[in-house]
Amino acid sequence: MHGVVVVTGVMAAGKSTVAQALAERLPRAAHVRGDVFRRMIVSGRAEYVPGSATGGEAEAQLHLRQRLSAATADAYAAAGFTAVVQDVLLGAGLTACLGLIRTRPLHVVVLAPAPEVVAAREAGRPKTGYGAWTVAELDAALRAETPRTGLWLDTSALTVSETVDAILAGTERARVA
Repeated sequence: MHGVVVVTGVMAAGKSTVAQALAERLPRAAHVRGDVFRRMIVSGRAEYVPGSATGGEAEAQLHLRQRLSAATADAYAAAGFTAVVQDVLLGAGLTACLGLIRTRPLHVVVLAPAPEVVAAREAGRPKTGYGAWTVAELDAALRAETPRTGLWLDTSALTVSETVDAILAGTERARVA
């Protein structure tokens, strides 16, 4: 697997852990964490929450984060690394972000564990991803609004290692460009 791999799913789906484990299995890889770009904004950050105004500051910062992730992935790929990009990219946001990435091949992996599994994972981790959002809201957006592109994996019963094995075995199905 080379080029750029986008790993997405709802919060607590295992994106960070799986993306890191995937990058560690590849011979030359970088893990591009989309949330890092959000956290770089020290003052004036506008969180994207339910009801955020279309075209507002929160949406503008979300698009900035996606542009920075795409540009960073392209830069790593140009330097010979497989860039594993990880972020919550749902619905039209996934399509928009994929349109920003110029590197080929381009792969998409969607982690889609059952909502009750996500809720249990969220309850068992020290950080909390869900605040204004609910697991049900994000899961509905994932399943109803996100294009069925790339490799979709129900990781409800998979370990991290098994998930990475499935990604590596499904490289061709994950390839979108």
